[in-house]
Amino acid sequence: MSKEIWGVLVSIDSTFVYNRVLLKLSGEHLAGDQGYGIDAEVLKGLADEIKEIKEIGIELAVTVGGGNIFRGLKGSTDGMERAQADYIGMLATVMNCLALQDALEKVGVDTRVMSAIEMKEVCETYIRRRAIRHLEKGRVTIFAAGTGNPFFTTDTTAALRACEIDAEVVLKATKVDGVYDSDPVKNTQARKFDRISYMEVLTQGLEFMDSTAISLCMENSLPLVVFNLGVRGNMQKVLSGEPVGTTVY
Repeated sequence: MSKEIWGVLVSIDSTFVYNRVLLKLSGEHLAGDQGYGIDAEVLKGLADEIKEIKEIGIELAVTVGGGNIFRGLKGSTDGMERAQADYIGMLATVMNCLALQDALEKVGVDTRVMSAIEMKEVCETYIRRRAIRHLEKGRVTIFAAGTGNPFFTTDTTAALRACEIDAEVVLKATKVDGVYDSDPVKNTQARKFDRISYMEVLTQGLEFMDSTAISLCMENSLPLVVFNLGVRGNMQKVLSGEPVGTTVY
């Protein structure tokens, strides 16, 4: 039995390469072309694609950045105390996570938001065993408020939570189709890597993800796939093992 998902023919009863994955979304992706805030059309498209993945049977966790609302590092460079700025950034991620939850539930996807900072009136507090249980029950589990600590990025949150829930891969959604040796927007001669080791990423100073997150993935032998989420069907291709984006191993 097969089904067309965003133009990609997928076998529903086929064995996918990954069964439990963590998707890392940037806040900027939710902003769409407007550059700030949350674009309702982008959110709806994302919810539709995640629904298709859930129908295949993939266990999916998500972390979301907050850069479309407030970026802690930017706040600190503008004179705000760094820890305070980072806490504001964490609250921005909660807003994005709640918006994503709303979009997913509107298309019938059972969802839980779990925050590293306790705010029981709006979402659950993160507990590792409970998060794993949500995944086992088929719920999309969205991790909010980063690690709950200042000085850590949501990239590091993604790596940490992926290790905690025994995810098989981190999918880092970007606006480009993989990892390059330089910025492909600024350098038309930039070379794309199909595969690259974590050690090569660190030694070459490639900055698509912070070094703490890279080191955490490397130490726990957790693969990472960097891909362009703007192309519909790319996520399904990654899950089925097709050579999309860049695999970091």
